[in-house]
Amino acid sequence: MACNRNCGLLTGAIIGGVLAIFGGVLIPVGDHLIGKAVKKEAVIVNGTTAYQNWLVPGSSVYREFWIFHVLNPSEVINGSKPKFEQRGPYTYRVRYLPKENVMEGQNGTISYMLPNVADFVPDMSVGTENDNVTVLNLAIAAVPALYPGGFMQSIINTWISSNTTILQNRTIKEILWGYEDPFLKNIPFPGVKATVGVFYPYNGTSDGPYNVYTGTEDITKTAIIESYKNKRTLSYWEGYCDMVNGTDGASFPPFVKKDQVLRFFSSDICRSIYGVFSEKQVVKGITLYRFIVPREAFASPTEVGDNYCFCTDREISENCTLAGVLDISACKAKRPVYISLPHFLHASKSILDNVEGLSPNEKEHETYLDIEPVTGFTLRFAKRLQVNLLVRPSKIKPLKNIKKPYVFPLLWLNESAVIGDEKAEMFRTKISGRLQMLSVLQMALIIGGSVLFLAFMGSYFICRSKKLK
Repeated sequence: MACNRNCGLLTGAIIGGVLAIFGGVLIPVGDHLIGKAVKKEAVIVNGTTAYQNWLVPGSSVYREFWIFHVLNPSEVINGSKPKFEQRGPYTYRVRYLPKENVMEGQNGTISYMLPNVADFVPDMSVGTENDNVTVLNLAIAAVPALYPGGFMQSIINTWISSNTTILQNRTIKEILWGYEDPFLKNIPFPGVKATVGVFYPYNGTSDGPYNVYTGTEDITKTAIIESYKNKRTLSYWEGYCDMVNGTDGASFPPFVKKDQVLRFFSSDICRSIYGVFSEKQVVKGITLYRFIVPREAFASPTEVGDNYCFCTDREISENCTLAGVLDISACKAKRPVYISLPHFLHASKSILDNVEGLSPNEKEHETYLDIEPVTGFTLRFAKRLQVNLLVRPSKIKPLKNIKKPYVFPLLWLNESAVIGDEKAEMFRTKISGRLQMLSVLQMALIIGGSVLFLAFMGSYFICRSKKLK
């Protein structure tokens, strides 16, 4: 009788131990099975989940614009610092067309073009595209950079009308997408185009070609750009700053870790940049890793030595000691375009002191990517940047009152998207749900088996001790 009881207790303990061990074994086995499944579906090959997510955006991408309207135009014309009021958002739907000219390449790559399109969305905007704002005169501000010689500037003065100033009144549509400038129209130089705009030309154009790794030969290279416009470098910067690094930001190689630095290329800012892990996020029931573009990415070379090759204008940057603005004139046909984070977030105080009305705020103005770590897909993002022009003293009449060079903000934008409900359901069913179910099963077996083992073994030893008495 005692033997039956003791044997039963030992049997229960053995079963509990086996269950706990089985739960432990499930961890590497389950990880292996998940890894195998992800590797099969994460490569960019026709028929995989990754390919469909890659070819056509899984959710609507919107670009919201905030224009910096000048509140004190007469003072600015006479040389005072500008005071701004941001007006917006003016929202456009972008990036909803499938990639074009998709072709398989060599060495496990695939190439494509990104079509550029922007459709105005009235319901998500504060007004119409015909709203008027007072902004910098784009053509006038560019003259000193395009024609730096005093002699040429004196000649150009003959084509500038007496009522032309450093500022102008334009509609939102004109500022963003282009207008015919009366000053440029009068210049008889060959090659001078009369149409200007912050993003002119955009609609109907394409970005690329991009050539990226599919991951079929090496899963760790999935979506990483092999070349951009058939080159590995950009010809804008010196040294490694000129390299095209990482992906296009829409996805990354699978199995993302928190300690990784995720690199991605953005043609909007003419450079590669990077994100670092910030925190976990839960979006539509899916756990994501948030990676943000850190302050160090725009720091001065005196603080972050690796940024030395992004410093191209030592006069404006005060011998590369200023932070927060990036001179991209080399990739904008020598126009004095400077990129920053919105409201000069993380910029040096002296840059912000040259203007009034800007209020940098990390929550509203930082760039982030929310990535599903197993697949590497970006399921939510907000790419935020500000477009500025350099204004400097010149012999041309509208700029004669400018006392010193400063960076003049034009607008900032937020390009954002979040995974749609249909795609979110697919992720929960195929990936998140299965991972969660496996994790629960593993823990249930380990905890349940351990409890059974300890309970039966405890009972066994108690019975043994009573018998010995």
